[in-house]
Amino acid sequence: MKYVAIVMVMALASCGGGGSGADTISRGGLVATKLGSVPGPGGCGVSNAYRVTEAAGVRLTQAATINRKTAERLDGWLRNHAIPIIGNRGGGLTGIQVAAHYACRSRNSRKGARLSEHAKGNAIDISAFILADGTRITVLGWRGRDGKMLKRLHASACGPFGTVLGPEADRHHQDHFHFDTADYRSGSYCR
Repeated sequence: MKYVAIVMVMALASCGGGGSGADTISRGGLVATKLGSVPGPGGCGVSNAYRVTEAAGVRLTQAATINRKTAERLDGWLRNHAIPIIGNRGGGLTGIQVAAHYACRSRNSRKGARLSEHAKGNAIDISAFILADGTRITVLGWRGRDGKMLKRLHASACGPFGTVLGPEADRHHQDHFHFDTADYRSGSYCR
């Protein structure tokens, strides 16, 4: 019986089963499971898709289906910018409220508009930052007490992400930050 169990573990390890190896990223606080290609209608779909549950040791309130590039950018931004900006307030950053991730839709869900970066797995929307003591810093606080911190968080995402949208962008982004990894020849687009 013991021999059979050892052989099964070795077989799973050699084919990538068992939740390790190429199927999972679990390093430095980024926890993601590889989904492979996620097909979608029209131009929708995600190549090199991952299901991300944690980035930089920060828990996502819902698993986000995004591509590897977006997962790694999110991990780096949280580690190098968001965590230091929030600092020890409320015991530090422990979670982010995910408002949206992969969805086959047009920009701002408008009929006839170009496909959103969400439709390609290149985007994640964040509506709140959750602290260890349970405090929630919501993007709705942009013009309130948390405004200065939220503006620093927004500005710090310009560069790591190709597009950064928030409450100053338009009426569609009053309650969340939109971060995507679209590449522009002129650099990041931040509003």
